[in-house]
Amino acid sequence: MILAAGLGQRLRPLTERVPKALVPVGGRPLIDYAMRTLADAGITDVIVNLHHLGEEIRKHLGDGSTHDVRIHYSVEDPLLDSGGGIAWAQPLLGARTFITVNADTIIDIDLRTVVRFHHSRNALATLVVRKDPAMERFGLIRVTQQGRVGRFLDCEAPPETLAPGEALEPFMYTGVQVLEPRVFDYMNRGAVFSMTRHIYPTMLARGEPIYAYRFDGAWLTVGTPSELAAAEQALLAMPIRHSGRP
Repeated sequence: MILAAGLGQRLRPLTERVPKALVPVGGRPLIDYAMRTLADAGITDVIVNLHHLGEEIRKHLGDGSTHDVRIHYSVEDPLLDSGGGIAWAQPLLGARTFITVNADTIIDIDLRTVVRFHHSRNALATLVVRKDPAMERFGLIRVTQQGRVGRFLDCEAPPETLAPGEALEPFMYTGVQVLEPRVFDYMNRGAVFSMTRHIYPTMLARGEPIYAYRFDGAWLTVGTPSELAAAEQALLAMPIRHSGRP
């Protein structure tokens, strides 16, 4: 699932006429990078949620055939936030392991390795995390040596889920996650809520197996004019594995 329903408020006035997912970066719409990341992992069915200027996104992507996928659309009215949007798409997501990525993120990752890691840990959720000089601004996720999340923002895992005295290392969330359908047990379909502010702290407090996959490859987020400019410059010098594909 590509989360593409946001308003893009920090990119105004550009996003008053263009949805953030279609803002051009490196000569192509931003959402194309996320689509390519999914398609390159062998994913054939992709859900895209829509709200602000959603029909423009639908016109651009169509049925997904140009990306070698089948696209299903989940329309939100009102906007349901990151968790609420996933819950609203539950009928389309079905009862299988699924991945979500943000439309405003460019990440050069092989998602197949993340899914293998996720299944090897019998995780309910696996977040792709990274180091970054500004990671405290994004919010810290603290992780054990084995990859289990011990602290998410201000919420700590129950002590019995961790080894006594186990050290936790800080990371930040990249916006890519792998989830099991049991995550819907923590969601109310039709409600407005965030994955990071509401769902992950609740699951962690209940001792659910939440893991972090450490990633140190190319990652860019485009949420502000300065980030857009930085992404344009970075793409000139940093080849993205799938950047040349349509």
